[in-house]
Amino acid sequence: MPYNEKLVERVRGVLAGKAFKERKMFGGLTFMLRGNMCCGIEGDRLMVRVGPEKYDEALARKHAELMNFTGRPMKGMVFVGPKGLASDKELKAWVQRGVDFALSLPAK
Repeated sequence: MPYNEKLVERVRGVLAGKAFKERKMFGGLTFMLRGNMCCGIEGDRLMVRVGPEKYDEALARKHAELMNFTGRPMKGMVFVGPKGLASDKELKAWVQRGVDFALSLPAK
């Protein structure tokens, strides 16, 4: 499934000013900071790497769901559906969760 180009542009806007790179991965487009994935887009959903410590908290939020590509949930990563990204404020908050986790990791 191709990824939502409008959502890509919105995420690029949130990440503007940060040294990010884009990489095709997981059948979509991911955004990398210091070599670590922070978030990405698969179809109309945002993938967010929140890390194991914030995983349960993220899943408890409205419009968040398990990220599952292999038949098993990918602990530390969630999908956020389009309704959870409707406003720029919501999108920015989700992307920031991914940024915070990616920047907590050693650079690759």
